[in-house]
Amino acid sequence: MKLKFLGAAHEVTGSCSLLSINGKNILIDCGMEQGEDIYENCELPVSAVDIDAVLLTHAHIDHSGMLPALVAKGFKGNIICTYATFKLCEIMLRDSAHIQEFEAQWRNRKAQRAGLEPYVPVYTLKDAEAAIKQFSPVSYKETVEVCEGVTARFTDAGHLLGSSSINITAEENGIKRTLLFSGDLGNIDRPLIRDPQTPEAADYVIIESTYGDRLHGDRPDYVEALTKILNDTFKRGGNVVIPSFAVGRTQELLYLLRKIKEDNLVSPCDFPVFVDSPLATEATGIYSSGLTDYYDEETLELLSRGIDPIKFDDLRLSVTSDDSKMINFDPRPKVILSASGMCEAGRIRHHLKHNLWRKDSTILFVGYQAEGTVGRKLIDGASSVKLFGEEIAVNAKIETLHGISGHADRDMLLSWLYKLPEKPKHLFVNHGNDSVCDYFASLAGEKLEIQATAPYSGDEFDLITDECTAKGKIVRIEKAQSQGRIRANTVYARLLDAAKRLLSLVQRSKEMPNKDMAKFADQITSLCDKMDSKR
Repeated sequence: MKLKFLGAAHEVTGSCSLLSINGKNILIDCGMEQGEDIYENCELPVSAVDIDAVLLTHAHIDHSGMLPALVAKGFKGNIICTYATFKLCEIMLRDSAHIQEFEAQWRNRKAQRAGLEPYVPVYTLKDAEAAIKQFSPVSYKETVEVCEGVTARFTDAGHLLGSSSINITAEENGIKRTLLFSGDLGNIDRPLIRDPQTPEAADYVIIESTYGDRLHGDRPDYVEALTKILNDTFKRGGNVVIPSFAVGRTQELLYLLRKIKEDNLVSPCDFPVFVDSPLATEATGIYSSGLTDYYDEETLELLSRGIDPIKFDDLRLSVTSDDSKMINFDPRPKVILSASGMCEAGRIRHHLKHNLWRKDSTILFVGYQAEGTVGRKLIDGASSVKLFGEEIAVNAKIETLHGISGHADRDMLLSWLYKLPEKPKHLFVNHGNDSVCDYFASLAGEKLEIQATAPYSGDEFDLITDECTAKGKIVRIEKAQSQGRIRANTVYARLLDAAKRLLSLVQRSKEMPNKDMAKFADQITSLCDKMDSKR
């Protein structure tokens, strides 16, 4: 019974861990790395064919985004998650596949002109559709058999609609162990969704640490703060442009805007609100589809009165590019919610182009802006930014709505750990920046008086003996190499995966008739001879 850490080890994205038990292999999350990487992640130590199931904490791409690639490489098992996570993954994985294909087309136009090898997308829409068919949704608190000797139960993590912490009970050779994966733990008192639920006891706890070294501070009155920004901007005759993540954050803002309109806090109160993102539009539809098992008490009370918590008069959902273009021809002061949240891609860049130069408009940031992004440059006071090859002057007012975060802060993470009914044997800290993982592991270990470790990618632990049985190679990525690193050697990675799959087939061919085994061996030998002749 072993647990191997693969992704989000001393990094924030690319969550992936491997539980091996009774000859079975189970992945907990299968996320895509996003943004700048610090360390090289080790390869999946088994073929995708030999993965028996995936347990998915939530729909965000840094937790789910490599599922289509896993399926494309031969994974045939179930992807187990909550129903809300499944519904969100349906739209998010298709959207991610579209991005992969679009990027491949763009790169290949450049590659063709330069005489370079064609660029292969990480996965395609066909792969995403295949992955979606393998989802097996469950309810919160439902105990589900994953495979022989392994059961799992999902509890609300309060991070995103359907997000979960996962309790796993595993038994091997009569020895039982329990594991608790926190998933991404949510901030408290957020619109629409519940706070993280009380965790259950476990021998081993794996906890995220995204904000493990900081506090969110006093919670502001979001309605009051947003009302002031809207009133000030509309008095100037301008627009409020909000770069927002399509899933989760956009729906929370719609909740606040509905409240502002309902209470007539802004003049004029009939200002239009445009959601200009196909993905956000689809996600809003899912949030409004009556998923009552996932809402908090306040939202349920609104629904009982026949009130949709995130829809209202003057809400405009833009889907087509023509819909998007028409927004900028509307002369009325308005709110524009558009992705991406860090202004690095998507329709938000068009709205910035039309509003940044206007002294009467406001650009309102409601989420974290990573170093080097357009959003971060604007927050840091840039006098101009380049959009679509054109230098755009920054005359608009730049505002930030502080305190909105989907992640628990340091003290919230500790509070969640304090609620454990029993002290775990071992605490593992991941999903945090390099120094943050080490800091929070040290802090939590001291506070709870338990053993706490911040593993690196490739670190493996025996859950019977509680010993580290393998150490991963700690390889830092040079910044010059990190750009596009995930996809730089895509073709070679496919070749390695194919080789792993072939080896797996060979190992499972012992029961084949001798005649078939001989034919299989001849085919492999012929292929090897053919490739040798090309060298």
